[in-house]
Amino acid sequence: MKRVRVGLVAALLGVVSVIGTGGAWIAAAPGAGRVPLIDLAGGTYLGFPGGLYPGGSNSIPGPHAAVGVARSNAVQALDVNGTPSREGRYVLLSIGMSNTTQEFCSSPSDGTCAPWTFMGRAAADSAVNHTALAIVNGAAGGRSAAFWDSPTDPDYDRVRDSGLRPRGLSEKQVQVVWVKVANPRPTASLPTSSSDAYTLQTQLGHILRALRVRYPNVQQVFISSRIYGGYATTPLNPEPYAYESGFAVKWVIQAQIEQMQQGGRIVDPRAGDLTSPTVAPWIAWGPYLWGDGATPRSDGLIWEQRDLQADGTHPSQSGQAKVATMLLRFFKESTVTRCWFIVGGTCS
Repeated sequence: MKRVRVGLVAALLGVVSVIGTGGAWIAAAPGAGRVPLIDLAGGTYLGFPGGLYPGGSNSIPGPHAAVGVARSNAVQALDVNGTPSREGRYVLLSIGMSNTTQEFCSSPSDGTCAPWTFMGRAAADSAVNHTALAIVNGAAGGRSAAFWDSPTDPDYDRVRDSGLRPRGLSEKQVQVVWVKVANPRPTASLPTSSSDAYTLQTQLGHILRALRVRYPNVQQVFISSRIYGGYATTPLNPEPYAYESGFAVKWVIQAQIEQMQQGGRIVDPRAGDLTSPTVAPWIAWGPYLWGDGATPRSDGLIWEQRDLQADGTHPSQSGQAKVATMLLRFFKESTVTRCWFIVGGTCS
């Protein structure tokens, strides 16, 4: 099994929510004044600017959005060999960990996706393009970031052999990917240089390059960070790490935006080369899922304890449904997705 090396436990500025004491793990009080990135626009966290995109904005910068529209309009039905075909399909694929698969599908014993999950809701929604679009869940329990950071990782073969082929699909038909990953048992928080957020940013860069190798026709990748971790009863991925994973996503997307603005020059060594479309796909935020527990975000989202399972880390049915609702709305309404996701949709 692959392991991620992270730094020592940090206790910085009162924001760390776990304390190691003689091998025991004690959860500290959640909260600590963390503000959702979408509400931190114009503000900072430990000196790091908020907002989903550069400049404290929650909107895709114009030039990057224009490229995203072009990529969305390039999504088309392909046969298994990657050749355009009116009878072909295009695939929206998820990759990631336990939370990801629970929110995307949460398969019950009969193998179908639970009706409250994203795939369950999409299957029942008549607005979704059920003719050309194939939605495939590639995420699986325990498949954290380190399981996806190389094109030779076995989980890509698992997705090919267990997710795509049984449905008559191929890797050459995968054109859109939703990524949601994290690392288990993080021990170093921001702003230390060994923080898990920086580690995750680097891994996301590797994952994006791996996706470009495995799926040669991929057009778009949308990334989401974790849901609230303040109710955690184990050290699997509590606060502030769940919150800080949002910065990892923000930074890797910003790295591609700025690299393309600089004519392809790498501007962030942690993220590495994200030249689009040759080295990495075009990337943007998917729905931003974190909220500070029962404190409402500006859009009203809250995370109650009942939205999490007993470990306070994995979503319960109601938590899965919250993410599914946000994800379905995102793909139906975004100007860079609706043309291929819904019937008669346009991207502009």
